[in-house]
Amino acid sequence: MTDPLYRWGILSTAKIAREQVMPAIARSETGVIHAIASRDAGRAQAQAARFSATRWYDAYDALLSDPDVDGVYIPLPTAQHAEWAIRAAEAGKHVLCEKPIALKADEIDRVIAARDATGRVVSEAFMVWYHPQWHKVRDLITSGAIGPLRQVTGGFSYHNTDPDNMRNRPELGGGALPDIGVYPVVTTLLATGAEMRRAEARVAYSPEFGTDILARATVGFDGFDLDFHVATQMAAYQSMRFFGETGWIDVLTPFNAGLYGFDEVVLHDQKAQARQVFRFPGINQYEAQVDAFVHATRGEGEVFPLEMSRRVQEVIDAIYAAGAPRRA
Repeated sequence: MTDPLYRWGILSTAKIAREQVMPAIARSETGVIHAIASRDAGRAQAQAARFSATRWYDAYDALLSDPDVDGVYIPLPTAQHAEWAIRAAEAGKHVLCEKPIALKADEIDRVIAARDATGRVVSEAFMVWYHPQWHKVRDLITSGAIGPLRQVTGGFSYHNTDPDNMRNRPELGGGALPDIGVYPVVTTLLATGAEMRRAEARVAYSPEFGTDILARATVGFDGFDLDFHVATQMAAYQSMRFFGETGWIDVLTPFNAGLYGFDEVVLHDQKAQARQVFRFPGINQYEAQVDAFVHATRGEGEVFPLEMSRRVQEVIDAIYAAGAPRRA
């Protein structure tokens, strides 16, 4: 007997929901969008019509009270993630919450406690976790394809100077490190399984917005360093590279797979004379994420764990602490 379609509730009609996650749910074979909530009733109604959702609400609590909603996706402003993830779990819903799930590592402890107390699946929406290219990178490193890992480098940037955008509003959790700094960190942890030992950083803040707009960080692990930069007022760019004693790995579209060219992992030899290319055509990492989440709620497989969320946020906290000037 085939499992019934999972009934999703969407808290907010944010851009990431409209453009990536809701379309992924609509394409998936595991679930449907059952209800959409927005503080703007018109937006909720419009998106409900777009995705053939049965219900729409003008209050988030109303959606959480809907007995027919199996689980929720939360793309609210960053500063509200932990609060609503906890409230959703306490309402009996499974929770997929956009990253970062909190702005401090110790805030994640409250989310973990809510998960454990309610028995709900609660996971941070790191879609890269579900893309097979990153599992390939991990396998190459683990198998010794590049020898002992010695250096990881990365970068992620875009240009956004809209004062109304949440990424430029500190009260909503804006800033380069919360928005995109988490990606070089989480992919390094995924690929290596290593634990942070130290962090050094320089962090620049916008005099207009008060958010961090540029961060350069060195995160030390046993045997290797991760050096990366992130920026919200630079040209669009992303890269991740892993250097070992006998070779190196280039991940061509590390974070927004499918938007920056082919999803490829390239293995180079020690003398840069030969390379091996691994391609991953037709993968939508958002769709893989929502399917994996639904399966996990049925006791089949795993999702990105909150314990890993805490490790990522510990690194971001350490970078902020090492950077100057300090946040207000």
